[in-house]
Amino acid sequence: MDKPPTPKLSLSVQYASTASNLPTRAQWRRWIKHALQRDACLTLRIVDEAEGRELNKNYRGKDYATNVLTFVYDSAAAHCGDVVICAPVVAKEAAAQHKDLSAHYAHLAIHATLHLQGYDHENDTGAAQMEALETALMLKLHYSDPYQTTSTKHGRARK
Repeated sequence: MDKPPTPKLSLSVQYASTASNLPTRAQWRRWIKHALQRDACLTLRIVDEAEGRELNKNYRGKDYATNVLTFVYDSAAAHCGDVVICAPVVAKEAAAQHKDLSAHYAHLAIHATLHLQGYDHENDTGAAQMEALETALMLKLHYSDPYQTTSTKHGRARK
Protein backbone atom coordinates (compact mmCIF):
# COMPACT_ATOMS: atom_id res chain seq x y z
CA MET A 1 0.00 0.00 0.00
CA ASP A 2 1.35 3.43 -0.93
CA LYS A 3 2.04 5.92 1.81
CA PRO A 4 -0.01 9.14 1.42
CA PRO A 5 2.04 12.10 0.19
CA THR A 6 3.53 14.36 2.83
CA PRO A 7 1.58 17.63 2.99
CA LYS A 8 3.43 20.67 1.69
CA LEU A 9 4.01 23.66 3.92
CA SER A 10 4.65 27.25 2.92
CA LEU A 11 5.86 28.89 6.13
CA SER A 12 6.86 32.46 6.91
CA VAL A 13 8.21 33.13 10.41
CA GLN A 14 8.30 36.67 11.80
CA TYR A 15 10.24 37.36 14.99
CA ALA A 16 8.72 40.52 16.53
CA SER A 17 9.75 39.69 20.09
CA THR A 18 12.78 40.57 22.17
CA ALA A 19 12.50 37.29 24.11
CA SER A 20 15.50 35.00 24.27
CA ASN A 21 15.46 31.23 23.71
CA LEU A 22 12.97 31.40 20.83
CA PRO A 23 12.68 28.32 18.62
CA THR A 24 14.41 28.40 15.25
CA ARG A 25 12.56 28.47 11.95
CA ALA A 26 13.59 24.82 11.46
CA GLN A 27 12.01 23.85 14.80
CA TRP A 28 8.75 25.63 13.97
CA ARG A 29 8.68 23.94 10.55
CA ARG A 30 9.25 20.49 12.06
CA TRP A 31 6.51 20.89 14.67
CA ILE A 32 3.96 22.35 12.25
CA LYS A 33 4.66 19.79 9.51
CA HIS A 34 4.23 17.04 12.07
CA ALA A 35 0.61 18.13 12.67
CA LEU A 36 -0.29 18.76 9.01
CA GLN A 37 -2.87 16.55 7.37
CA ARG A 38 -3.00 18.51 4.11
CA ASP A 39 -1.10 21.30 2.34
CA ALA A 40 -0.91 24.59 4.24
CA CYS A 41 0.36 28.13 3.93
CA LEU A 42 1.08 29.79 7.23
CA THR A 43 2.54 32.96 8.63
CA LEU A 44 3.81 32.54 12.18
CA ARG A 45 4.51 35.72 14.15
CA ILE A 46 6.23 35.64 17.53
CA VAL A 47 5.28 38.75 19.50
CA ASP A 48 5.78 40.45 22.84
CA GLU A 49 3.01 41.11 25.34
CA ALA A 50 1.83 44.53 24.04
CA GLU A 51 1.15 43.24 20.52
CA GLY A 52 -0.36 40.01 21.83
CA ARG A 53 -2.71 41.96 24.09
CA GLU A 54 -3.73 44.34 21.29
CA LEU A 55 -4.51 41.50 18.90
CA ASN A 56 -6.47 39.53 21.50
CA LYS A 57 -8.47 42.66 22.40
CA ASN A 58 -9.17 43.62 18.78
CA TYR A 59 -10.11 40.16 17.51
CA ARG A 60 -11.48 38.36 20.58
CA GLY A 61 -12.58 41.24 22.80
CA LYS A 62 -10.30 40.07 25.63
CA ASP A 63 -7.98 42.64 27.17
CA TYR A 64 -4.96 40.46 27.91
CA ALA A 65 -2.21 38.72 25.98
CA THR A 66 -2.89 35.04 25.35
CA ASN A 67 -0.39 32.33 24.41
CA VAL A 68 -1.56 31.68 20.84
CA LEU A 69 -4.04 33.10 18.35
CA THR A 70 -4.94 31.36 15.09
CA PHE A 71 -6.54 33.18 12.17
CA VAL A 72 -7.84 30.86 9.44
CA TYR A 73 -8.38 31.98 5.83
CA ASP A 74 -10.38 30.11 3.22
CA SER A 75 -8.44 28.57 0.36
CA ALA A 76 -9.45 25.79 -2.00
CA ALA A 77 -5.86 24.60 -2.46
CA ALA A 78 -4.55 24.54 1.11
CA HIS A 79 -5.24 25.44 4.71
CA CYS A 80 -4.04 29.03 5.08
CA GLY A 81 -3.76 31.25 8.10
CA ASP A 82 -1.80 33.36 10.52
CA VAL A 83 -0.62 32.20 13.92
CA VAL A 84 0.51 34.62 16.60
CA ILE A 85 2.43 33.29 19.59
CA CYS A 86 3.15 35.59 22.52
CA ALA A 87 6.62 34.70 23.80
CA PRO A 88 6.36 36.23 27.31
CA VAL A 89 3.06 34.44 27.98
CA VAL A 90 4.52 31.13 26.77
CA ALA A 91 7.57 31.55 29.01
CA LYS A 92 5.40 32.38 32.06
CA GLU A 93 3.14 29.38 31.40
CA ALA A 94 6.04 26.99 30.94
CA ALA A 95 7.61 28.13 34.22
CA ALA A 96 4.31 28.02 36.15
CA GLN A 97 3.48 24.54 34.78
CA HIS A 98 7.06 23.23 35.22
CA LYS A 99 7.30 22.45 31.49
CA ASP A 100 10.29 22.57 29.20
CA LEU A 101 10.02 25.82 27.21
CA SER A 102 10.79 24.11 23.88
CA ALA A 103 8.11 21.47 24.57
CA HIS A 104 5.56 24.17 25.34
CA TYR A 105 6.36 25.97 22.07
CA ALA A 106 6.05 22.65 20.20
CA HIS A 107 2.66 22.02 21.79
CA LEU A 108 1.38 25.48 20.86
CA ALA A 109 2.62 25.08 17.27
CA ILE A 110 0.76 21.76 17.03
CA HIS A 111 -2.32 23.23 18.73
CA ALA A 112 -2.45 26.17 16.30
CA THR A 113 -1.86 23.89 13.29
CA LEU A 114 -4.81 21.73 14.33
CA HIS A 115 -6.99 24.85 14.65
CA LEU A 116 -5.88 25.82 11.15
CA GLN A 117 -7.21 22.47 9.95
CA GLY A 118 -10.62 22.87 11.57
CA TYR A 119 -10.15 21.29 14.99
CA ASP A 120 -11.55 23.13 17.99
CA HIS A 121 -12.17 22.72 21.68
CA GLU A 122 -15.47 24.57 21.96
CA ASN A 123 -17.26 21.52 23.39
CA ASP A 124 -16.23 18.45 25.40
CA THR A 125 -16.17 16.13 22.38
CA GLY A 126 -14.03 18.47 20.27
CA ALA A 127 -11.73 19.19 23.21
CA ALA A 128 -11.21 15.48 23.93
CA GLN A 129 -10.48 14.75 20.26
CA MET A 130 -8.09 17.68 19.92
CA GLU A 131 -6.26 16.93 23.18
CA ALA A 132 -5.86 13.25 22.23
CA LEU A 133 -4.38 14.20 18.84
CA GLU A 134 -2.09 16.82 20.38
CA THR A 135 -0.87 14.31 22.96
CA ALA A 136 -0.22 11.64 20.30
CA LEU A 137 1.72 14.11 18.14
CA MET A 138 3.78 15.35 21.09
CA LEU A 139 4.63 11.80 22.14
CA LYS A 140 5.64 10.99 18.55
CA LEU A 141 8.03 13.97 18.73
CA HIS A 142 9.43 12.51 21.99
CA TYR A 143 7.90 15.18 24.24
CA SER A 144 5.70 14.40 27.22
CA ASP A 145 1.91 14.65 27.30
CA PRO A 146 1.21 18.40 27.38
CA TYR A 147 -1.95 17.86 29.41
CA GLN A 148 -0.36 15.73 32.11
CA THR A 149 -0.13 17.69 35.31
CA THR A 150 0.38 15.12 38.04
CA SER A 151 0.86 11.40 38.34
CA THR A 152 -1.62 9.33 40.29
CA LYS A 153 -1.55 5.76 41.55
CA HIS A 154 -3.94 4.64 38.79
CA GLY A 155 -2.63 6.71 35.89
CA ARG A 156 -2.56 10.43 35.47
CA ALA A 157 -4.64 13.41 36.40
CA ARG A 158 -5.42 15.89 33.67
CA LYS A 159 -5.94 19.63 33.90
